[in-house]
Amino acid sequence: PKDFPQLQNDTFLRAARGEETEHVPVWCMRQAGRYLPEFRESRAGKDFFETCRSPEACCELTLQPLRRFPFDAAIIFSDILVIPQALGMDVQMMAGKGPTFPEPLKEPEDLQRLQAKVDVDKELGYVFKAITLTRHKIEGKVPLIGFTGAPWTLMSYMIEGGGSNTHSKAKRWLYRHPEASHMLLRMLTDVIVEYLLGQVAAGAQALQVFESHAGILGPVEFKEFSLPYLRDIARCVKDKLKEAGKDVPMIVFAKDAHYALEDLSQSHYEVVGLDWTIDPRSARERTGGKVSLQGNMDPCALYAPKV
Repeated sequence: PKDFPQLQNDTFLRAARGEETEHVPVWCMRQAGRYLPEFRESRAGKDFFETCRSPEACCELTLQPLRRFPFDAAIIFSDILVIPQALGMDVQMMAGKGPTFPEPLKEPEDLQRLQAKVDVDKELGYVFKAITLTRHKIEGKVPLIGFTGAPWTLMSYMIEGGGSNTHSKAKRWLYRHPEASHMLLRMLTDVIVEYLLGQVAAGAQALQVFESHAGILGPVEFKEFSLPYLRDIARCVKDKLKEAGKDVPMIVFAKDAHYALEDLSQSHYEVVGLDWTIDPRSARERTGGKVSLQGNMDPCALYAPKV
């Protein structure tokens, strides 16, 4: 409908669907980043979230790595914390500190501060515009991946007020306020589903769900407060896409959730992301060939000299 240029390299999409490929497709989760001088130049003196809200800036930052490296996919430049912003929370990117919520959620009554009904097109339309613009500018060279943070990861940021080693404030909610926790996780899930559907409508050709804080949960908590929502997201998105006659591969990356590989492989995602602490052979056995596997490379391996 948007007259996108024809895709010339579908290796990544075929691998995601479990098909044979001539080579292992490569892309990086933080493909646009400070390792690129042109990225640092583009971002200099600009507010991070202002950049996220500029479709032109996001498009340029998404394309920069492709000009240097023969990647098999591009991932749209954005941030997982645009969803808490859409719910009405203030999030700032502080130099040297990272994302900061000046007024995090402290008690269940704070949920009343969040927007009960989010107009995703109005609040996050800038991401959709960035995706559409990038699909055109990428000229069909490689597929474009859209993404979101998963509910538990977003919840933990919203309660911790930023990054944390222990996530003890957010985990306190799970133990002390389980009902309110589920209410917040459900609220986030509903927005995420609409957000991902909007990304596909805008031109995203694959979707990744980042459960970056999975490893801070034990197996019991993961099964109650993360897994059901990850499954709901995939199921709802796929059902809606099917109605529209679309089929987009979905990837789930639950970092450090070694204990959940079997469950994740049966969660309606085509691809399960592995971190570098998992033996891929063991992961293949444990997932029983039900899914494609992605990842397993230690980002610090990039410091190694060229062979």
